[in-house]
Amino acid sequence: MTSPRVAPGLLSWAAWDALRSADAVLAPAGHPLLPALDEAGISYQVAEPIPEPPGADGTVVWLPEPGENPPLPPGATLLRGSADLPGAHVIDLVAIMDRLRVECPWDARQTHQTLARHLLEEPYEALEALESGDDRAFCEELGDVLLQVVFHARVAAERADGYTIDDVADGIVAKLIRRHPHVFADVTVSGADEVHRNWDDIKRAERAEKKERAERAGVPPGADGSPSSLDGVPFGQPALALAAQLQRRAARAGVPDELARLEGDPGGDIGPELFNLVAKAREAGHDPEMDLRAAARRYRDLVRAWERS
Repeated sequence: MTSPRVAPGLLSWAAWDALRSADAVLAPAGHPLLPALDEAGISYQVAEPIPEPPGADGTVVWLPEPGENPPLPPGATLLRGSADLPGAHVIDLVAIMDRLRVECPWDARQTHQTLARHLLEEPYEALEALESGDDRAFCEELGDVLLQVVFHARVAAERADGYTIDDVADGIVAKLIRRHPHVFADVTVSGADEVHRNWDDIKRAERAEKKERAERAGVPPGADGSPSSLDGVPFGQPALALAAQLQRRAARAGVPDELARLEGDPGGDIGPELFNLVAKAREAGHDPEMDLRAAARRYRDLVRAWERS
């Protein structure tokens, strides 16, 4: 059997050896591997369905359609002619999304804007599954997150100035290679801390380059136009996580610690107090967002226990 995700002819050595040494090769009409057999000079017979084992001695190789796993006749052995590379099943998802976009009325009418809320909801559902310790549920939720990437890329591909899922993949591949010179280039690092510092340095250089490109293109700068260590921090994230990311970015840029403390206002706004609490958690090596989520889960369990009692 062969994989439908692997081009016909890209078979394993064992598969080609079996085909060349067989006393007979049988395949259904129109099998995609037949042109490759012709080119390799391997004779075959068109036969359907799967034949019974021959009465005489000899080896018969039967080629099922790619992706099929039919029941084996008595005495037969299954030989895998080609195997998927890691990530090959993502091709199936892309193909399914292409079909849904054309044939499903709901999928066909979606836009980036109508799908936007799922960009927030699905990662939170995946995080909840991770925190629950249910690996199977986490795997399923990761699929929903992956769908958002493929769906948005499919919508974008329909625009004249759009992009495809391959453009998305190319972008992140280039970024990972660029930000890991200790893996893909000749940079030497002493450990994870230096990797982190190099990452920040590379990001700063990237932001400066983006600013220069924008200036050449005549795009007006934001704020005072100068690059900042806080550029790129998404303000749409939860406030607790936002405060922690702002403080981490500032600390790595050498901003004095005292700037991470805010004065309260006479009106009783507890925002500064919460912001300072985030700074305290960060200094203690804690992630305030994850700590608060853990506390929320403990409170949930206490409430449920009280309700049961």
